[in-house]
Amino acid sequence: MDDKRYLLSLIREGEHQQQDFKYRVSDACKLAKSVSAFANTDGGRLLIGVRDDGHLSGVRSEEEIFMMHQAAYKFCKPEPSIKFDTFHVDGRTIVIATVPPSDKRPVCAQDDEGRMRAYIRIADENIVASPVHLALWRESQKPQGSVITYNDDIKKLLSVMEGRQTLNQIVRLSKLPRHKVVTYLARLIRFGTAQWEYTDQQFLFFLT
Repeated sequence: MDDKRYLLSLIREGEHQQQDFKYRVSDACKLAKSVSAFANTDGGRLLIGVRDDGHLSGVRSEEEIFMMHQAAYKFCKPEPSIKFDTFHVDGRTIVIATVPPSDKRPVCAQDDEGRMRAYIRIADENIVASPVHLALWRESQKPQGSVITYNDDIKKLLSVMEGRQTLNQIVRLSKLPRHKVVTYLARLIRFGTAQWEYTDQQFLFFLT
C-alpha cells in the first residue's frame, strides 16, 4: 500500500481511543498531553498535519518537527517511548507519532502553567487522570504487589457504595480521610471488586 492510500485509510477511521489528528504543532504542551494520554491508556498514534475534518494540511516547517520531539522528550516525564514516521503525500509532509502503552505509568505532561499532570485517553478525548488512577498505577508498580485487608474502614467504604458515585461523594458518605478512600478504591479496582467509568465529564466509581 502506498503512502497516500495508507494515510487515507487511517483518516477514514476518524479520531478515536487510539488515534488523534493534529492540524499543526503550535504548542508542545498540547501535543505532550496527547502523548501522555496514549502512553497511560492503550497506546495510539498522532497524525500530525491532518485537520479535524481529515484534510491533509501538512507539517509546515522544521520548527514544528522540533516541537514534536520537544513534546515527547522534554515535556513528558518519565520520557515515553515514541516513534516518528514521515510521509510525503501530494506535496505535503505528514508525520505519524506512534506511542505504545507505557510500563512506567503515569507518564505526566507539563501543562500551560508548568504543572505536571497525567492524562488518560477516553474515546477521542484526553482527560486528566483521577487521584484513583494515580494510586492504581502506584500500586501496580510495587514489586511486592499489594493486599487488601477486610477491616472496618473497608467495611464502611463498601457499605456506602451504592450505584455510581464520584470520589467526593464516597469520601463524604464514608467519612474516611480522602487519601484512604483513594487508596482503597484503587485496590478494590485492581482486585476486580470495583470499577470506574467516565460520564458527564466526571469519574464515577461502583462495585462490580
